[in-house]
Amino acid sequence: MKEPQYRGVNELRRMFLEFFESKGHLAMKSFSLVPHNDNSLLLINSGMAPLKPYFTGQEIPPRNRVTTCQKCIRTGDIENIGKTARHGTFFEMLGNFSFGDYFKTEAIHWTWEFLTDVVGLDPDRLYPSVYLDDDEAFGIWNKEIGIPAERIFKFGKEDNFWEHGSGPCGPCSEVYYDRGEAFGCGKPGCTVGCDCDRYIEVWNNVFTQFDNDGHGHYTELEHKNIDTGMGLERLAVVVQGVDSLFTVDTNKALLDRVCQLAHTEYQKDHETDVSLRIVTDHVKSCTFMISDGIMPSNEGRGYVLRRLLRRAARHGRKLGIEGRFLAGLSETVIELSKDGYPELEEKQAMIFKVLSEEEEKFNKTIDQGLSILGEMEDEMQKTGNKCLSGANAFKLYDTYGFPLDLTKEILEERGCTVDEDGFAAAMKEQKEKARKARKTTNYMGADVTVYQSIDPSVTTEFIGYDRLTADSRVTVLTTEDELVQALTDGQKGTIIVEQTPFYGTMGGQQGDTGVISNENGAFKVEDTIHLQGGKVGHVGVMTKGMFQVGENVTLSVCAHNRALTCKNHSATHLLQKALRKVLGDHVEQAGSYVDAGRLRFDFTHFSAMTPDEIKKVEELVNQEIQASLPVVTQVMTLEEAKKTGAMALFGEKYGDKVRVVRMGDFSTELCGGTHVPNTGTIAYFKIISEAGIAAGVRRIEALTSEGLMKHYQEVEEELQEAARTAKTTPSALTSKIQSLLEEIKTLHSENEKLKSKLANDSLGDVMSQVKEVNGLKVLAARVAGVDMNGMRNLGDQLKDKLGEGVIVLACEQDGKVNLMATATDSAQKKGAHAGNLIKAIAGLVGGGGGGRPNMAQAGGKNPAGIDDALKKAVETVEEQTK
Repeated sequence: MKEPQYRGVNELRRMFLEFFESKGHLAMKSFSLVPHNDNSLLLINSGMAPLKPYFTGQEIPPRNRVTTCQKCIRTGDIENIGKTARHGTFFEMLGNFSFGDYFKTEAIHWTWEFLTDVVGLDPDRLYPSVYLDDDEAFGIWNKEIGIPAERIFKFGKEDNFWEHGSGPCGPCSEVYYDRGEAFGCGKPGCTVGCDCDRYIEVWNNVFTQFDNDGHGHYTELEHKNIDTGMGLERLAVVVQGVDSLFTVDTNKALLDRVCQLAHTEYQKDHETDVSLRIVTDHVKSCTFMISDGIMPSNEGRGYVLRRLLRRAARHGRKLGIEGRFLAGLSETVIELSKDGYPELEEKQAMIFKVLSEEEEKFNKTIDQGLSILGEMEDEMQKTGNKCLSGANAFKLYDTYGFPLDLTKEILEERGCTVDEDGFAAAMKEQKEKARKARKTTNYMGADVTVYQSIDPSVTTEFIGYDRLTADSRVTVLTTEDELVQALTDGQKGTIIVEQTPFYGTMGGQQGDTGVISNENGAFKVEDTIHLQGGKVGHVGVMTKGMFQVGENVTLSVCAHNRALTCKNHSATHLLQKALRKVLGDHVEQAGSYVDAGRLRFDFTHFSAMTPDEIKKVEELVNQEIQASLPVVTQVMTLEEAKKTGAMALFGEKYGDKVRVVRMGDFSTELCGGTHVPNTGTIAYFKIISEAGIAAGVRRIEALTSEGLMKHYQEVEEELQEAARTAKTTPSALTSKIQSLLEEIKTLHSENEKLKSKLANDSLGDVMSQVKEVNGLKVLAARVAGVDMNGMRNLGDQLKDKLGEGVIVLACEQDGKVNLMATATDSAQKKGAHAGNLIKAIAGLVGGGGGGRPNMAQAGGKNPAGIDDALKKAVETVEEQTK
């Protein structure tokens, strides 16, 4: 058998994309791992997932032929990753796609051409499969490619038919590669379809040609599609002649680095290999996830990241790697993958910071978990139990991030076990709760709206960067729930036109408001939104008359609202640069909100900003505002933009042309929003608040220009009102407050003395009420007009008079009862216990309470029971001290 020529992972990726570019495909960059407008997925897990809108017809693709290499993460079986060399969480999916263009003939021919002519795989080692009823695909393989019928395998629906509930679906045709007898099971008749590792699937063509109505009825699609995919790492396994995805060149280089840190070798010990594979795979996944803006958290995709990260850290410990090591390994990931994913290098400061901070947190968590497990073991010993409950094991896992295998390992050393069935039940219950909490959505994972009924060919051109009015033609009218031909006075709805000066909400900047009008009517625009397929929706209400589809209208943006929004938006650019200068290059934008009234900026940072840091940032921003920097916008290619040093946003998908917004030499960012012509227009900038909103993410709220003046006016009014209330002037308010505080302090002291005197007076000759009980002095007495704090003080005074013994006091106040008991050291040694004493008598006054052996208190609602409670107190002390 002919062996293929060695090709590296990065070379194979390039070869695939260039091959399909030569076949008229548009090579698109990998989409973010964070799904866009698709709530059905937590993370992108296949090459076609980001392209769903093109397959469903909701958006028109940039070209009818597309090719990608898509980064993917699958985490459905995280617990099993590492146990075999066949599975990983991160992988790259090569794909070529046709949206109503070519179909089976071209797809199959190009599959064969790439695998045999370009990559150089031995044709005699390749075996196609087809859906058992797909005679067309069988005929292409057999008659056109020349594969003998006996080498083409027919499989049923389970293996060779792709469908996802209702909607587009179709048969598949896969290609298998024979790796040779060395990888086989040795059983007679071992062939394609066997579970062993000899015949490995390298390519899967999906022929989307039917529509399933959800009830098993299939109709031919008018526009048939091609969705083909091939795992890049799996292809590399075949081409490089290695045994698993962990030994292809890029993954092997990372695994070797892990071995170096752990001072061990791969494939010498099974348990060690499991840990090596987990660290290798998870560090790679974490690096890519963080590069797309995912931050560790306790829910959603952030929780997936945290689990992967902590699992890698835990197995690093098992391997004996000392100190923090994840960021160092991430550096290797970036070096190996930056050719295909340059964003890794661009975001490396942030990636390293997140990994280091989270690993440090987990190191503390592990220690905390060990302490909690120790307490659980103590409880088990007391009861003679040798098995940790599933609930406790799950608590360690879910609350403290303590892996089950670690819990089992520690307990096994002590001759104990874990109720794994109970753990599994608790895990299942949690997953069931999470499943029920998810929304029921359509194929795209989004709630169905009227907008999805709009013809996908309808688009809107935004022309509002340098103008606030425009004439255009109405192309679509909707009410809140249906497409209509006309909107009339008082109706709420959405208007779509061919060209608009209205900016739609995007990138944190809120949409424009304004008016759409003509001689027939007027429409108040309350919000402007972006819709799928390049449409802009003007949402609002008809205030008079009627509009019809096809009419010409005049669109007028509210100039004042736009101007204020621009000031706040431009200020966020200055703020981001100032934060990076003051806090460090790890600062990245993690979200923003900009409207006419304020700005909000979320950014990655791991501790609260100090007052001095906030002051420095404010000074830096205001300095650049006063410098009246020119704000220049240029349209260029993404590569040209990167050469200017322009900052890009996490997870943002940019087109071939991008807008670069430069503010003097201070700030350069990619941004599609609207801005001021000069930073001096912003006038002034003030941070109102800074707080944490998630692990490693901080939020600044700030004001500029008119919004800041309004804020100062409100503060001034509050100051004036406070001064009037204090009967002074604003300038003397501080000294007046200090004087009032001193006066309050003096009055409080005098009040406490009076309350103490009243309490003493209410007791009368208290010592006459002392009783001898088993050689102990016991005082159980009623007092009047004393709160709980006063009763505690009174108890301390009475102890000085009484000496050693027990004191119980009861007081009625506003229809409620306060009880207090105190026991001296010698009384406790004889068996007296204030906490148990209070528990015994509290019920008699309709309440409950408790406390320590030396002091306890309780409340009640039945003053009529006080005398019985005091009598019971003496009896209880007698029982305690027998």
